[in-house]
Amino acid sequence: MKHSSTFHLSVLTAALFSGAAAMAEPAIVFDMGGKFDKSFNEAAYNGMEKWKKETGKNYLEFEISNESQREQAIRRMAEKGASPIIGIGFGQASGIEKVAKEFPKLQFAIIDMVVDLPNVQSVVFKEHEGSFLVGAMASMASKTGKVGFVGGMDIPLIRKFQCGYEQGAKFANSKAEVLGNMTGTTGAAWNDPARGGELAKAQFAKGVDVVFAAAGGTGIGVYQAAKDAGKLAIGVDSNQNHLQPGTMLTSMLKRVDVAVYNVSKGHKPGISALGLKEGGVDYALDKNNEKLVTADMKKKVEAAKADIISGKIKVADYMADNACKY
Repeated sequence: MKHSSTFHLSVLTAALFSGAAAMAEPAIVFDMGGKFDKSFNEAAYNGMEKWKKETGKNYLEFEISNESQREQAIRRMAEKGASPIIGIGFGQASGIEKVAKEFPKLQFAIIDMVVDLPNVQSVVFKEHEGSFLVGAMASMASKTGKVGFVGGMDIPLIRKFQCGYEQGAKFANSKAEVLGNMTGTTGAAWNDPARGGELAKAQFAKGVDVVFAAAGGTGIGVYQAAKDAGKLAIGVDSNQNHLQPGTMLTSMLKRVDVAVYNVSKGHKPGISALGLKEGGVDYALDKNNEKLVTADMKKKVEAAKADIISGKIKVADYMADNACKY
């Protein structure tokens, strides 16, 4: 089998196989933005690295540089006998679905989308619950009563973050004003720090003093703009508090690392939905932001977290409840 020049496997195995015999190694296909985006993809990478460290085994990986590579990468992993093959991001859905049908004896998984096949595990998150918590924190920290949101690609999933954030902001302050912008409508929106910075600056000019970025690598520009302007920012997916210590109010944790690690450790076909109760989302508190989060803020956000877990507070899901009209 010939490989295209764009297809690089950073980890190769010495295992020999023939026909449809499967290797023990899993494979991961990262999406747009690269595995070191300090956000979504990097969380997935950390999950695979944890599995590798614990098991002493290798895995195959590929970083998508354009959307046409997704299905090709997944198929080549399958042809190598890798299992499970994990697609990172909703954009991998069609490729996973097609290739999983062609290789029914192999295991596949997708993060952030549902593919209903007997050999596929789908992992989705209750992003609205974690976003609610950081929205409440944003309102409590804001001095102007205006908080901002910068999304990446304008898709329902990112609107889901925004909707939860707005609900949390208004839960903490019923008069809070939330300004929102999306970076773009293509995959390039995940890796445009310059545009992220511009959108954040425009919001600051309108009175926003806390901004939440759910935009992959684009968020790096948002955080820099917040630091430069003396404002506060909120990270996403991974704990990004360390990127701009003293400026990052918190980060909305989306435990993609846990999801990838769990899939690698034990593939379970079907749908897994991870929220606050399951430890799939949360907010980050560490030495980098402890001086920004007051005891009162922590008390209130922990109370809200407990109420969401118990069902006392129901956070509307943009994708399921037809909430937050945009």
